[in-house]
Amino acid sequence: MEEFKDGEVALDRGDALIEEGECHERLYTVLDGVLIRSRSLDDGRRQIVNFMFPGDLIGLQGAFDEPSSHTIEALVEARLCRFRKDAFFELVAKHPTLGYDITWLAAKEETALEGHIVSLGQRNARERVTYLAVWLLDRAQSTCLADEQNIVSLPITQAQIADMLGLSLVHTNRTLRQLQREGLVEWKSREIHVPDLAKAAEFAQFDRSKDNCRPFI
Repeated sequence: MEEFKDGEVALDRGDALIEEGECHERLYTVLDGVLIRSRSLDDGRRQIVNFMFPGDLIGLQGAFDEPSSHTIEALVEARLCRFRKDAFFELVAKHPTLGYDITWLAAKEETALEGHIVSLGQRNARERVTYLAVWLLDRAQSTCLADEQNIVSLPITQAQIADMLGLSLVHTNRTLRQLQREGLVEWKSREIHVPDLAKAAEFAQFDRSKDNCRPFI
């Protein structure tokens, strides 16, 4: 990996790593922090597609020789390991096990996207917000960004929640207040708390029984 590595990148909150429509010559893995993957329409509307946590790969979500179909920006201060995209095939040829790990990570993101798509198409607003909160907490706990108190410190705004879940800002605000009254999710400006993770996961039909072990590259 040291031969493949091409340095590190530090980002402040709001910095863009990859811009939609631009070509990029590097692959990345997240070392610290959380990033947002999003896609925009010509009129300015935005769909947040996913959140990227430590260990996640960035740069394999599209064809190598095509402009990026999405933007990647830092939600909080982040540090990433940078790799040369033109050396990717050589790396996989030399180290098949690493190639398997990279493929596994890409497949896991596809699985996460399936869950988000189901939320957009089938879950109601309360279920969507709860599913997102449980998913974020589950990822944060698996990457040591949250402890067993079921609290994760992430400055996700209500507008960003709305952009992720296809809800209006008014509907998002009303849903958050209702979930807090029900004791399912307490979502503040810089913190997410899920008091009873098992209860919330059951309500949102989020499967927490899967093995959380994953490779870190």
